[in-house]
Order: sequence, then C-alpha cells, then structure tokens
Amino acid sequence: MKTKQILITGNMGYVGPAVVRQLRETYPSARLVGLDTAYFAHCLTAASVIPERLLDEQIFMDIRDVPAELLRGFDAVVNLAAISNDPMGSAFEDATAQINCTAGVRLARLAKDAGVKSFVFASSCSVYGFAEGAARKESDSLNPLTAYARSKIGTEQELRGVASADFVVTCLRFPTACGMSERLRLDLVLNDFVACAIATGRIDILSDGTPWRPLIDTNDMAFAIDWAISRGGDRGGQFLAINVGRNECNYQIRELAEAVAAELPGTTISINEHAAPDKRSYRVDFSQYKSLAPGHLPRYGLRDSIRALIAGLRAMQFADSQFRESRHMRLKVLNGLKDAKLLNDRLEWNTRPSVDLRSRVA
Repeated sequence: MKTKQILITGNMGYVGPAVVRQLRETYPSARLVGLDTAYFAHCLTAASVIPERLLDEQIFMDIRDVPAELLRGFDAVVNLAAISNDPMGSAFEDATAQINCTAGVRLARLAKDAGVKSFVFASSCSVYGFAEGAARKESDSLNPLTAYARSKIGTEQELRGVASADFVVTCLRFPTACGMSERLRLDLVLNDFVACAIATGRIDILSDGTPWRPLIDTNDMAFAIDWAISRGGDRGGQFLAINVGRNECNYQIRELAEAVAAELPGTTISINEHAAPDKRSYRVDFSQYKSLAPGHLPRYGLRDSIRALIAGLRAMQFADSQFRESRHMRLKVLNGLKDAKLLNDRLEWNTRPSVDLRSRVA
C-alpha cells in the first residue's frame, strides 16, 4: 500500500504544532512534511521537544517561492501559511495579499497539476465582519472589514474555480483561535485575558463587553483539518467553504473574561461601558459542519482551553505584565525582524540560502 504523503505549509506557527501532532496520530506511517519560512520558529513556549520532531522533513521556504516539482507525490496539502491577524494585515497589507491569497491560490494550482487529491485551506469566520442579528451561515452575505479577512475570502473565491472531481478543496472557516501551543500567541482575545489575569490579576475589556466572538481551540482546528484531508467530493461537494465549530461556542467578550476569572479567583474585570461599538461583532452558525462532520466536532470547551492556558503559562513561569511588547505578539516579532534588517517590506528574508534548507528527521 502506498504511504500517504501530506504537506503542511505554515506549520511553524501557532496552530501548526497541533496539526502535526493530530496528523501523526491519525497517520502514524505517513510521510509528513512541513514547509515554513520560519518567521516564528524561535518563538517556542513550554515545549518539551521541538514540535517538528514528529515530521519526516521540514523545509524552510517562503510559500511564494514553492517550485512546481516540490508538490509531486503528495496526496494532500494543508495550507496554514498566512499573515495571520488584523494588526499584521494592516501593517503589511501588500504582503498579506501576496502570501495569504496570491501565493495560496498558486500553491493550489501547482498541487492540482502535480496530482494532489485534497487541498485544505485555513480560512476564517472573520469574513462575516460586523454582522448583527442571527448567527451567520455559509450562504449569508460576507462583509470582510480588514486586509486579513479580504485575503481569506479572496482565496476562497479563487479556489472555487480550481476544485474538480480529482481535486477536492475544503476551506475551513475557523473562529477566533485559542488555547495553549508550543508557539503560543497572546494577541488573541482569550489568550490575552488569561495572560493578563495571571500576570496582573486584572482583565481590562476595552469594549463594553457585548461584542460576540466564536472561539475554537487549536486542537479542534487540527481535528477539523484531519477530517478535511479525507473528505470526498460526495460529502459537501468538490469545493466546500464551511464554518467549523459548535453553535454553543459563540461568546460575548464579557463572558470570556468571566470564565477566566472563575478559573483564577481574585481576578478583577474592568469594562469600558462607554466604548464605541466594536465593528467585529458576529455570531456564526455551525449546523452544516455538525451535519457533514459529526465525528469531528470540537472536543475542547471554553474551560478546557482556559485551564490548558493556565497550566502552560505557569509551566513557563509567566509573569510578564508587559507581554504585549514581547515576542508573544506576532506583529512585534515581524517588526523586530524588520528593524534588524532581516526582513524587507515584502516580508522576504534579506539573506536567503543559495539552496533549499531542509531538515530530515531520522
């Protein structure tokens, strides 16, 4: 029997370690290959071993530079590579469009030409933007408000035309990510609240606390990607853009703060009652995902994610009240690399190797 081969781009970020771990568990004999430009490779947090130890090979390469021949032999491609939030998208708008959309679509076309059967794209529920009223379904209108959100929906629209009977494309619209990781980010709402509570004993909510956010743990994102890799065109069609999560995982911001305080007694919460309306408030309907992937519904509840974050931060002996100035904030990392003249305005490395850098695990 042919060994299954899976390429994971952007694997050295926040979500990648969980994806690699999940796929290694599901496919113990598979050839798993990571491809990443390594902006955040050094941002390890509470890692007992480097997450890439579970891969067969790690390739250090910009997704914009992937050659056609590299895709040959793979059965599936998981594209996580992205400039991954609104502040970074605003600071590097052109690079966000290039990396998230142009390069992602090019990767899909190369993969199809190389005979890859399954392409999984990590999209985002942020494409719904400000959405009052009922929870948003996949058939509802979109309102992307940021460069990041526009790059995600732009990629989805292009991928629809690439999908075919022999090339199944799944765009997973993920809610706001949360939870512990070997490359933890603290520029995400729940993670920020837990870090604040541990470091200062206080959570300051800049809004009035009423905006809605859907949430998903990184481990459940990986679980959904596992499902998408094996999805056939008979389950959702040759092209599928789908909201991933549970309906009960839509929360108001103040609910998240209250849940964190319940796990860390003594935490005080401050709410800005007079704040201007938050234009990123939306709820999401996950009924289609429940119907198509009943065996891969999220397993981690809000309390599970909070407790994992608390344990992980304590293992790091975390006590940094100024963490928003640290490398736990992805924009700070990119700006630091730029200031050191290691990256240019296109977020390309100024010094590139003359040959591909690859690391094979024995």
